[in-house]
Amino acid sequence: MNTGFVHRGGLWVLGQSALLCVVVGGTIYWNGQWHSVSVAFCGVGLLLVASGCGISGAAALGRNLTPFPKPFADGRLVQRGIYGLMRHPLYTSVFCGSVGWALVWRSWPALWAALALGPLFDAKARREECWLRQQYRDYADYARRVRRFIPWIY
Repeated sequence: MNTGFVHRGGLWVLGQSALLCVVVGGTIYWNGQWHSVSVAFCGVGLLLVASGCGISGAAALGRNLTPFPKPFADGRLVQRGIYGLMRHPLYTSVFCGSVGWALVWRSWPALWAALALGPLFDAKARREECWLRQQYRDYADYARRVRRFIPWIY
């Protein structure tokens, strides 16, 4: 593993990738563990939210899009589009999509792994925000105005 990978926050990416593998694997090996149509519909709803957040977040970031939490040195601070409502829509997307996927497939191991993404993304976002504050003088004001994951709430 090279130092560039670690320096850009690659260990965070490895952690989330491992949990996502459990989410996918959990639905392959342990599915149908409970029977509830309403829970499956909630999962579909979360998948729709995830799609909206993910597509709008990626579109707004454009060339600034990276899997790493450390921003590009020549990047710019994006505050438009969905970034005017939440600071980390891509993390929200992956979290909601993972929970939704686990609910649709009715898998306890996948659901537990998906829920574990919540604290991981919260910690990853806090680390990313330290780097963003160092790189962009407007970031502190932006962070006061816009919530981290859920508009107007958190």
